[in-house]
Amino acid sequence: MINSLYVHIPFCIKKCLYCDFNSYVRLDIQDDYIKALLEEIERINQSKFKTIFIGGGTPTILSISNLKKLLSELKKFNADEFTVETNPGTLDDEKAKILKEYGVNRVSIGLQAWQNNLLETLGRIHKLEDFLKSYDILNKIGFKNINIDLMFGIPNQSMTDWIQTIENVLKLEPNHLSCYSLIIEEGTPFYEMYEKNQLKLTYDDVEREMYYYAVEELSKKGINRYEISNFAKKGYECSHNITYWMDEEYIGVGAGAHSYIKNKRYSNYKNIEKYIEGIYSRSVIEKSEVIEIYDEMSEFMFMGLRMTKGIEKERFLKRFNKDVYDVYGDKINVLKQKNLIIDDGKNIMLTNKGIDISNQVFINFLK
Repeated sequence: MINSLYVHIPFCIKKCLYCDFNSYVRLDIQDDYIKALLEEIERINQSKFKTIFIGGGTPTILSISNLKKLLSELKKFNADEFTVETNPGTLDDEKAKILKEYGVNRVSIGLQAWQNNLLETLGRIHKLEDFLKSYDILNKIGFKNINIDLMFGIPNQSMTDWIQTIENVLKLEPNHLSCYSLIIEEGTPFYEMYEKNQLKLTYDDVEREMYYYAVEELSKKGINRYEISNFAKKGYECSHNITYWMDEEYIGVGAGAHSYIKNKRYSNYKNIEKYIEGIYSRSVIEKSEVIEIYDEMSEFMFMGLRMTKGIEKERFLKRFNKDVYDVYGDKINVLKQKNLIIDDGKNIMLTNKGIDISNQVFINFLK
């Protein structure tokens, strides 16, 4: 059985200036899209998933009717962890109650920053007050497992801004936080502004100071880092995302969604119209590739190293019938000498220094 199902909703009210996700500002086609999406879900030859994650885009901008249709279809899989992403300004009492009614038990809400001027800088549609209202709605309806997305390294963001964000979010007593450093992605408005020297980015040393401030302050509240950018109280770790980091199989449905089954990766058409056409012509897959064994081992390594516990040597042996040192011994030993990774006998994991330059560490397993 494949444990995890990802469902993509590619609609947004407004595209954020930093966003390179497969999302579009158009709701005129949502009825046709949901109809096609339900058809794709119906074709899944499996009756149970341990985790379901509806992401986007912004899933909660769907109409009440379409939201009910989608959740009703997904409820049949009886997921242990059922997550829906939302953004402030797109969630009200009625939609929150619908989420609860149809089995959603985890919500991920995008705050990003406590300061309205920084939210405006990012091109967000909401203000702080909208977030507080949405968070209050979720709490009153009874959601206990709520993730809050935060971002640091935002243009013009000061250390004082970040401290204020962390301090105020902690007062809300969250069980899970995601703290992401801003990445300037090609094809985004931020990238164009960066190329024209119109963005005042955070210095690397300040960005690292922000990160470790969060690590320290969250740990004081029992919200511990379990992956480079993710923090949770015990028992609230995101099982769905752990599927990816553990390099396990998953199914993805919707425009641009990826699936990883056995040693093959598939991706659906990103274009909404092509995706809908593909559903009815039975050719929804835009790309597919066979993952060669060495590439599979590489992904296992650099995805697993994102987690604080690192990769389990015994699990590598069972998966590939090879000792990890037989495959990567020279690279591991060099990284150990540089104090970038450590081996505690059972697991191989990044040091704090390794986390700081994690992408440079991961490259070693791609060669």
